[in-house]
Amino acid sequence: MITGEVKSKVDTVWNAFWAGGISNPLEVVEQLTYLLFLKGLDETHTAREARATRLGEEIQNPVFTDDMLEYRWKYFKHFPAPKMYEILVERIFPWMRQLGGEHSAFAKHMRDARFTLPPEKAGVLARVVDGLDKIPMQDRDTKGDLYEYLLSKLATAGQNGQFRTPRHIIKMMVDLMRPTPQDTICDPACGTAGFLVGSEEYLREHYENEIYSDPALKEHFENAAFHGFDFDHTMLRVAAMNMLLHGIPNPDIRNKDSLSSDHSEDSELYTLILANPPFKGSLDENSVAKDLTSIVKTKKTELLFLALFLRLLKTGGRAAVIVPDGVLFGSSKAHKQIREEIVENHKLDGIISLPSGVFRPYAGVSTALMIFTKTGRGGTDSVWFYDMKADGFSLDDRRNPTVENDIPDIVHRWHHRDEEQGRERTEQSFFVPKSEIVTNKYDLSINRYKETQHEAVEYDAPEKILDTLDELEIEIQAGLKRLREMLV
Repeated sequence: MITGEVKSKVDTVWNAFWAGGISNPLEVVEQLTYLLFLKGLDETHTAREARATRLGEEIQNPVFTDDMLEYRWKYFKHFPAPKMYEILVERIFPWMRQLGGEHSAFAKHMRDARFTLPPEKAGVLARVVDGLDKIPMQDRDTKGDLYEYLLSKLATAGQNGQFRTPRHIIKMMVDLMRPTPQDTICDPACGTAGFLVGSEEYLREHYENEIYSDPALKEHFENAAFHGFDFDHTMLRVAAMNMLLHGIPNPDIRNKDSLSSDHSEDSELYTLILANPPFKGSLDENSVAKDLTSIVKTKKTELLFLALFLRLLKTGGRAAVIVPDGVLFGSSKAHKQIREEIVENHKLDGIISLPSGVFRPYAGVSTALMIFTKTGRGGTDSVWFYDMKADGFSLDDRRNPTVENDIPDIVHRWHHRDEEQGRERTEQSFFVPKSEIVTNKYDLSINRYKETQHEAVEYDAPEKILDTLDELEIEIQAGLKRLREMLV
């Protein structure tokens, strides 16, 4: 979590862009991302240089060649403003657009990348570079927190049903699913690639030696493990840079409208889906992909995304996805159809009810985390429910850190579900048998099954309450009498 001092420095940098005439928050984030990307490339090169020096070897995979010293942040930041602007616009940007190879996915998204401050605002660039240089970003977590803080400034978040997923919720979902080096991971509405980066960080933390000691796993990790789709070009560029900065040179970040495009090339390709898809109401019927309406006939995006996950997953593949509460208890034919499909034909593993403040300040929408496995032959025996009440932050618009936090308990109980069978319905987590869910027309709302235990309250006898009221009335009359005497 970045501190108030660092936030203040980020705000200063942000305001410099606004003062320079860039008022679109997404454009500010995009421009800042380019500069952070350049800074990150220099850090990567420096780390490789240090390793080569330590081992007495030639530097492996250098980012910069010897004739590109002026591109490196540690030299670039010292140039006078006009020179800095010229180097950035005329040399660094053309070079960045070719990174990863002319025909790479990264180069495709960066094709029209450009620095949008005009030349007469070179002084603003120099102030921004100076501001970014003063922000401490020594470790991966700080970079992630900084980036999340930048994204939190997106005024466009919340429009079109898009809600930025908080970093700690992403981490909880990744910790619940525990990706493996063999997984092929997909987020069909990837935005800035938060779930993919979260998965990459988990894999590095738990499997780095295994991955880099096995050429096949390394090849898979760097080139085939991560897949993200979006139809916003700016988001795709930010996602590609985000992944490259995290050491994934060739992620599959693709321009694709997941609900309208044909999915034949991606059908049954992925073993793990992590997603928080946009809930933007209904689509035009003619624009919905036909292979999705064959699973559930609807125009509602939240239901179509569930159909999409089933379409994309391999048999045996797992999904952890955020859904609006209405998906769990909606009474339309389509709502029941998709719930029945998951419960009867696949394996519904768990429902975690999230507190409604999780997405504040963007929205107070009620949501839940749905976890299931694609089997194609059923397998739901009983479903684990958890009523999450706190996520470590206040549930108002301020979202200040709090002591109350259910996340460690959720992750622990999930991975020890064999110890959960005996829990009562009055506890925070419990199992519900499939037969009961079927009886309730596949209603998956936790409130349908949770039992509330009311504590007995003993009240005084009516005569005693009346006596107390009489005494109070006497005191009031006495007080009024003294007040009148004071006014005479």
